[in-house]
Amino acid sequence: MSLQLFAETVYTGQEILRNQLIQVIDGQIAGMEYAEPDPAVTRVTNLAPGLFDSHINGGEKFYFTERADEETIDDIYQASVKTGTAYVLPTLITSPQDNILKGIEATRNYMAKNPQSGVLGMHLEGPFLNPIKRGAHLAGYVRKPTNADLEEIIRHGKDIIKLITIAPEMFTREQIQILLESGITVSAGHSNATYEEATAAFNQGIQLVTHLYNAMSAFGHRAPGLVGATFDNESVYAPLIIDGVHCDFGAASVAYKIKKDKLFLISDALFLGEKVTEFKWGEFDAYLKDGRYTNSDGNLAGATISLPDAVRNAVNVIGIPLQEAIEMATIRPARALGLEKQIGSIAIGYPATFTTFDDNLENFSVLKM
Repeated sequence: MSLQLFAETVYTGQEILRNQLIQVIDGQIAGMEYAEPDPAVTRVTNLAPGLFDSHINGGEKFYFTERADEETIDDIYQASVKTGTAYVLPTLITSPQDNILKGIEATRNYMAKNPQSGVLGMHLEGPFLNPIKRGAHLAGYVRKPTNADLEEIIRHGKDIIKLITIAPEMFTREQIQILLESGITVSAGHSNATYEEATAAFNQGIQLVTHLYNAMSAFGHRAPGLVGATFDNESVYAPLIIDGVHCDFGAASVAYKIKKDKLFLISDALFLGEKVTEFKWGEFDAYLKDGRYTNSDGNLAGATISLPDAVRNAVNVIGIPLQEAIEMATIRPARALGLEKQIGSIAIGYPATFTTFDDNLENFSVLKM
């Protein structure tokens, strides 16, 4: 089926184009050219590639780690679409091995039944973390990896897990290599790595960290830590939660100046829409107050923002140009995870899945053609 769309401004993921007529055939972009508006053609003000959130824990109702099933994955996806986010990696955090395997199978089944959805796989955040930097992750499930653990996760999930967060200092060099060779993108996070340990992990092949600043060894002038190693390595990607809670806006501004085109946006939302005000899963709890989720220990338990909220904050608070903010929510996370040939751009051959928004950055919507 052939369709047309006219956009006054197109943020392609690489550049800004004006007054573009986009041809879509069978759900893919088939052509794009300058044109005058045509009343017979659907018209939008601003068009971007579908926004991509690589770190989201729950939807409006359900939390993936507690309910590692297809209903929860659908809740995360549908709630994200309502905010204007087209693609997601539902994130399952530190939990028993059988729950991890359950989450992998649920994601596989959901993707098989819903191939046109924006669920691209899952993010496994833990359980192989440093207990010192576990944050809200339950201490009872945090553990050092064994080769058998890693091999079982890879055997069941190498085609489903697109991202795994680990504390590299808890791994042997051989174990890191096992993960790198699996094809799963490896991220350093919930880590107390020294600058030297982090640099060694980056040199071995890890090229991504998890929520910059949060749950990682901080920068100090005598101990630069994981933050310092990330700043010092130009090739390492760094996602940021720009909500003013997980990360002070000033720190976000510093990261933007240092990391440049390797900085991107995530929500790390515990739930979307702030409809869940209290939550408990075993010993894991979270309470919503003043726009933040905290647990009974006083630790942050997840964000409340959506990815479009992060884009808005990047532009309106940090002062990042809109084109760059769009890149930070589209092509940059796609590149960080090796998905840049599938999503993240408006170009011939890419899916006709877009995010539209108004000039005030108040209304974001997903448009699939």
